[in-house]
Amino acid sequence: MQGGLLVVKVGGRVLASNLDSVVGDVVDLWRGGLRVVLVHGGGDVVTEYSRRMGVEPRFVVSPEGVRSRYTSLEELEVYVMVMAGKLNKWIVSKIVGLGGRAVGVTGADGPTLVAERRKRIIVVDERGRRRVVEGGYTGRIVRVETGLLNRLLEDNYVVVVAPVAVDSDGTLLNVDGDQAALKIAAAIKADKVILLTDVEGLVVDGGIVRELTAQEARSILPKIGPGMNRKMIEAVEAVEGGVREILIANGLLENPVKKALENPGTRIVGNP
Repeated sequence: MQGGLLVVKVGGRVLASNLDSVVGDVVDLWRGGLRVVLVHGGGDVVTEYSRRMGVEPRFVVSPEGVRSRYTSLEELEVYVMVMAGKLNKWIVSKIVGLGGRAVGVTGADGPTLVAERRKRIIVVDERGRRRVVEGGYTGRIVRVETGLLNRLLEDNYVVVVAPVAVDSDGTLLNVDGDQAALKIAAAIKADKVILLTDVEGLVVDGGIVRELTAQEARSILPKIGPGMNRKMIEAVEAVEGGVREILIANGLLENPVKKALENPGTRIVGNP
């Protein structure tokens, strides 16, 4: 992939236990001429700091079985502080410490990620009943502005992106990290996307699915558990929107980015 463009999404659990190995791979690939955008999660750290500040996290489940954070105004403040501040700059410092060049941004900078705030959402309560609740400060990305990202990539920086977006009124919003990575990849025409998780890949009926098309992935969505379900929904949309190849891989291994490029757990490709 020398000279190519790679988007890597690293989840919070991988950040907590294997960040040095991820960053080492990223810097090596960057030195080899690869342009890299690294999108990070960090929900567990947000939860920790929310509780420290007296804000109890709340999670909701959609009718499709997708579990997600409900972002109140109080938790939005913690979310932005942790994602845009602590985690983003921690990752940048790790890259710089290995001799790389890195800039940390959020989707609000530029802006880069423009999202639509969900005024109301449908959730399933503990009794299995559907209810409509206020949407809070969670958004769905509707547009990616590539100017800032392309400028930084052209200037040979690794771009570290925190999943914070902004709506048309300038309101900051929590957006899903996988969605951010995949939308960015489609917009900047990345060659590959790597989603680093804490599992080997997509597991269906007790076995890892090594490769499937977007159409095949969509057909098996009902068989996928809540944790991977949202990831797969976003991946299918991204491949159908033009992303050539998405790799889901174990981020807890040594050299996880390099290993994902060589032998990912699951590869999702376009329809034939």
